[in-house]
Amino acid sequence: MIKSANVKSLLMLIITMLAVAACDAQTINPSPNFGSDFWKLWGDGKAEMAGYDITYPRYGQLRKGTGVTIFVTEDFSDSLRVKADPGKHPKADVYPVIKLNLVEDFPTGLYDYNLMSSVFVRADNSGNGGLPVKASFSAQEWCGHAYAQLLFDKNSIRLTSHSYFDGEADQNHKLTMPGNAMSQDTLMHWARGLANPVLKPGQSVKVNMLMSLAHSRLRHQPLTFAQATLTFANQPVEITVPAGSFTCDQLTCTLVDGTTWTFHVDRNSPYRPIIQWESTAGHKGQLIKSKRLPYWRLHDEGDESILSELGLKPREARMP
Repeated sequence: MIKSANVKSLLMLIITMLAVAACDAQTINPSPNFGSDFWKLWGDGKAEMAGYDITYPRYGQLRKGTGVTIFVTEDFSDSLRVKADPGKHPKADVYPVIKLNLVEDFPTGLYDYNLMSSVFVRADNSGNGGLPVKASFSAQEWCGHAYAQLLFDKNSIRLTSHSYFDGEADQNHKLTMPGNAMSQDTLMHWARGLANPVLKPGQSVKVNMLMSLAHSRLRHQPLTFAQATLTFANQPVEITVPAGSFTCDQLTCTLVDGTTWTFHVDRNSPYRPIIQWESTAGHKGQLIKSKRLPYWRLHDEGDESILSELGLKPREARMP
């Protein structure tokens, strides 16, 4: 028989452990704060454009190429899941998002690969801020092209995809959203503190990770969830890339199969730009240059000279 004193001690221990666990859970802020400080940075009507040297694993080899990231805020229509033109939709249908366009180009022998991901994360303090609302991916190469789209609802995800491969041509599916879910397509947002869950140095959390559209497409595999651990390292690290040397926070996403994605973000900039990303599979990006620009206006002859401000060069004659 257990003595009452021992029972009391055991109960106190359990209560203490539960209190500590609750405390730990509360220290992980589930959502970014999209308040006035955020809009002072991101509400200037410009986009952050950045050029990267990339390495992309394809056909068993590591390919060298060029990447561009474009982060920008815009109004978004919830009913149509597209950028909302001013005054065209009811106010209740419109909310702000922070969009990422990730463009990656690299050669594979004779022909190029041209990949693009677009990811839209809600950017308000409605209670849904920091959650993805849409992600899309397209791949163009000399065999053909493919497109896939995810629309995130409250408890489910709508998937539409089109591909030139036999057995993958045209698909429409609905995926059930498990608890504590996250999309791998939002990892760049997450590393910058722009998507759920927001961690502090030394914190770690487990999530059910929906693998990225690029992962599914390039491996010809259906979209699946995998357990993953997100970690914000205790100490900053020094990172040197073509853009220079930076003191960076290090954030990692480790999948259950051991694959790890590591992001280094500039801790001394209020924007927290991504200085470098890399995976244990060989995918890597290193910052060349970045600048905030209204890029959608810069489409006239001569504007290609502005590419040098991103560390990039205009396309030359007879390039594929």
